[in-house]
Amino acid sequence: MKATASGPSPAPPRRIGTPRDPGADLSRVPWGWDLRALRAVEGIRAATAFALVILAHEWLGRPALLYMAMATFFTCLCDVGGPIRFRVPALLAFTLLGAATWAGFGLLREAGLAVVLPLAFAGLFCLGFSRVWGPGATVVGNILAIVLIIAANQPLSGQEALEIGGMFLAGGLWATLLTMVVWRLHPYRPARTAVAECWRRLATLAADQRRLLQAGEASTAVWDAHSRAHRRAVREEIEHARVIVLDLVNMRGRLSLRGSQALLRLEACDQIFGSLIALSDLLEGMRDPARLRAAETLLRVVRPMLVVLADAIETDVAVRPPVLDRAAGRALAAAQGDPLLRPLAEAIIERLRIAARLSTPGGYLPGGPVGAAQAQPWRERVLGPLRANLTWQSAILRHALRIAVIGAPSLALTLDYGAQFAHWLPITVVVTLQPFFAVTWQRALERIGGTVLGGLVGALLAYFVRAPLELAAVLFPLCALAFGARQVSFTAWIAGITPVVVVLMELIHPGHSSWEVAALRALFTLAGGLLAVIGCLLLWPSWEPGRMRRERRAALAAHADYAGAVLSEIIGETPFGGAEAARRAAGMATNNLEASITRALQEPRGSRRPEVSRAILVDSILRRIAGRLSALRHDPAARMALTAVEGAAWRSWITASLRGLAEGEGPVPPRPAPPLEAALLDPLARIARQIELLEGALRRPAAEAA
Repeated sequence: MKATASGPSPAPPRRIGTPRDPGADLSRVPWGWDLRALRAVEGIRAATAFALVILAHEWLGRPALLYMAMATFFTCLCDVGGPIRFRVPALLAFTLLGAATWAGFGLLREAGLAVVLPLAFAGLFCLGFSRVWGPGATVVGNILAIVLIIAANQPLSGQEALEIGGMFLAGGLWATLLTMVVWRLHPYRPARTAVAECWRRLATLAADQRRLLQAGEASTAVWDAHSRAHRRAVREEIEHARVIVLDLVNMRGRLSLRGSQALLRLEACDQIFGSLIALSDLLEGMRDPARLRAAETLLRVVRPMLVVLADAIETDVAVRPPVLDRAAGRALAAAQGDPLLRPLAEAIIERLRIAARLSTPGGYLPGGPVGAAQAQPWRERVLGPLRANLTWQSAILRHALRIAVIGAPSLALTLDYGAQFAHWLPITVVVTLQPFFAVTWQRALERIGGTVLGGLVGALLAYFVRAPLELAAVLFPLCALAFGARQVSFTAWIAGITPVVVVLMELIHPGHSSWEVAALRALFTLAGGLLAVIGCLLLWPSWEPGRMRRERRAALAAHADYAGAVLSEIIGETPFGGAEAARRAAGMATNNLEASITRALQEPRGSRRPEVSRAILVDSILRRIAGRLSALRHDPAARMALTAVEGAAWRSWITASLRGLAEGEGPVPPRPAPPLEAALLDPLARIARQIELLEGALRRPAAEAA
């Protein structure tokens, strides 16, 4: 081990981040493929629902069954997962609204553009505004907008509208029945998988800590990059798993045995995360060879334990106690002689044993009522978000209006142009536009790249596979792959779904060349993507710096609360564990700030704005303050040495200083008197120096910051 070797600091491995694991470089768009998010069974289920209807169409020769197949396809797209009591109403609402939209706009098409376009404008606005009700409503709104555009391109007689509307209802109900009743996936598997992924993220964090120790003396910038990459990823994963687990628990009303297991393991994972953050703070800049060797041994032993436990959680098998005990013994022995490492090692091992044996941490009582807030009345759930966003300051309101203003004219252009596949232009506009420019730009690039790649694959398949039954059979693996890769990345999803569209068009319009279909789809996608980006730039843009300033203030306030909670723990005013909620809130606030910084860096002149540079510095400083606070929580010397009077004084100063900086108030007040115990001088002084550095960064003139 080269714990004391000198030389250049090690650089973290460069890679493309994913939405769930963005990486350390905030300037890089996280559009990598997360292959661990591949869901083969979900893909096969959706493909079965779709392909069976297509095969029935080929066998029976009923053209109307194609509309049932499209409704099945769209309904599967609307299923974003979660509790069945939320999914079923969403799918049924889509089925009813989709049938009415297709039949209604098909009938109105004969009335001319003067009637269709105002209604399309209003419909696109309402569907874009539906994102106020969350991700599920956003998806339903987007798919209904696609249905509206396709329907407006196809005039229908009364009998045709009735038949197509009935087929759409049948397709939506068939997909809902198959996914919600006939072929329900294991209800606990998503929760187990999500919790197991949290433990794997912890193992990755521990492995990178060990890498830094082995490589030598890492600089502050390298430790900052480590913190930004791994803390953000772990916190995102834990909160993602928390939503899934709580949805499962709330669906069943009271905690079942498996529900309590998932919550216990998730809580233990979060507490180990806090201990590893404290370990990072302890090791940064450490020069003691003995402590570095002990920490390297501890991490070398802990990482495989985290991986073994993750595998056991996902496969639902028990960890063998002798294996756990031997590894725990080695970890504790490595830290036994170090007064700072020992409490961290003990905390990590204790939580590992809790997760493996399902003991009860911190007085948590499984089987009790769910500790979540009571659900709001449905009127408040529906009307509350509407009222909150009916203001010009709402990014969602401006986004919905932008969709209507760009989408309706592009729809008019395609209706007047009359090309067979021109509706892909307004469809691309609607699904590419996002409330913020950076996200729209990323979505446009991903959609164009995925369409070109998928179009080539689809054209090749349709060129070599000619018979209708063979084309129908090819749709099954294509659809399974596309739906299975839906969470891998948006590019993967578009690349997978485009061959499905090309082959389906070959079935519906057999006279067209597959290469022509692929080329037209790519052309209209490129044009629609450019329209979306230009529209987002010119029409009431929601620029990120204003939002970033709000996220910065929220992060400062959250860290003020965390500091107050930690010092209240240390001086005995609250029991140990009382700061966990504040630690979680501080981590989430920092993640939100970093996500805002990433979006700001993708905007024009983003990297040259002084607000962005200032926010990056604030983010790094807050990560260091959080690490120091975590280390203080696990320092027994601090708990014994800090008096109530000293602790209250430092708590008041730290919280007042951070809140003052958050609100942009006057200068930071003078530090309180240093503690009498020498062991506390450095920890508290380091926090004070970071706060004073924060003050300098936030008070710096804009020209100097640039």
